Amino acid sequence: MTALYKELQPADSYKICLPYPFSNYDRQLLTLLYQPMIGSEAAAFYLTLWAEGEAAKEEATHYTLMNLLGLPIAKIFEARIQLEAIGLLKTFRKDAENRSFVYELCPPLDPKTFFADPLLSMFLFSKIGETAYRRARDRFIISAEDMGGYEEVSRTFTDIYQPVHAKAGYPAEEPKLQERKRASFNADTEFDFDLLQQGLSEQLVPKRALTASIKDTISKLAFLYSWGPLEMQKVILLAIDDNYKLTVESVKRAASEYYKLTVATTAPKLVQMHKSEPKASESPKTKQEELLLYLESASPVEVLRDIANGKEPLPADVQLANQLVMQHGMEPPVVNVLLQYVLLRTDMKLTKAYVEKIASHWLRKKVTTAKEAMDLARIEHAEYMKWKSEGSPTSSAKSSSSTSRKPVREEKLPEWFYQKDEVPAVKAEPANSNLEIEKQKLLAKLAMKKGKGE
Repeated sequence: MTALYKELQPADSYKICLPYPFSNYDRQLLTLLYQPMIGSEAAAFYLTLWAEGEAAKEEATHYTLMNLLGLPIAKIFEARIQLEAIGLLKTFRKDAENRSFVYELCPPLDPKTFFADPLLSMFLFSKIGETAYRRARDRFIISAEDMGGYEEVSRTFTDIYQPVHAKAGYPAEEPKLQERKRASFNADTEFDFDLLQQGLSEQLVPKRALTASIKDTISKLAFLYSWGPLEMQKVILLAIDDNYKLTVESVKRAASEYYKLTVATTAPKLVQMHKSEPKASESPKTKQEELLLYLESASPVEVLRDIANGKEPLPADVQLANQLVMQHGMEPPVVNVLLQYVLLRTDMKLTKAYVEKIASHWLRKKVTTAKEAMDLARIEHAEYMKWKSEGSPTSSAKSSSSTSRKPVREEKLPEWFYQKDEVPAVKAEPANSNLEIEKQKLLAKLAMKKGKGE
């Protein structure tokens, strides 16, 4: 259907790696510096992984995250890639019979590194404006104490401690440890430094001036302002001082001044590229494909809510849906089809025994996708009608006392039930003149709303 299903599905399992304890200070940095850039859903996803990582180490499925966050799988994937892009999450995937992920949480950058980074600082500035940006910077950046007239008298390690040669053995070899400090934010930008240096005189700009930190800043500024090596040559010439040295601050200041002179007086804005959007060639072409996309991406709780016109489902209904997924191992898209079929077949009554009887049949048939569930529901519809009649306490009495009477109301069926292009024909129920009207109402009620599941 879309590239999303090649990336992530509700049944995929995950584990959380929290390499070291995070602090309340990290939470403040996440909330006030990162949340304006990544949005509340991505921040909630990070906090949820953080809380889960501190408490448990066992695997879980992404269906668990869908329930915890109240988000469809597409929104969770969107939150994940935003955290990856901003440097707060590393994702590792293992493709086996059952695909699994490891999510390694990374701490927020310290404020000094954050505000020194040209991409992150400009991204935050473009999101919250100058006043809020200055307030956030003043909150976290502590001014250096004026040490004029003071002389450092701190002792060194060798001033206090001396080695003693004794037979005390050696400590055990250290295991691989995670490092707390992250030096900078990796934007993974490409820049042609060879071409840059070809246009710079060695006398004016020595190669030693282009340190690793300066090169990192140059590549990020070139990305931010959409400049190539020729424009950055002019920026460097503006930034270098009389001692033929470059600093991160001088390069940033020169780039800003050059941009104001040549392009615009307002800073450029950073916008997110929606990588999880379906490709044009993969967009749903029919209402059937659109509905299938919805059923494959939504959680069962969301389906229950949509069928009830946005009202929260009862705990008993949610518990039944969760039981089918968590205890019996049914795929969430299959449960979605089952919920739709049963609710509309039984006049919006979610009868547990009836649901479990059909679920048991689908489990034995090894149904794993929404399409397989739809096809099987169409083929076995007559049999499922008998099961429903057998499970009704009044059905036998009604059938014996009024065998000649015609039903006054025809039961509804999901819209997808009428799409029979790819399955064998089954015996149809008696038609009625309002069938087309009923179908349109159901489609309007159950079809995916614009943007849902993407």
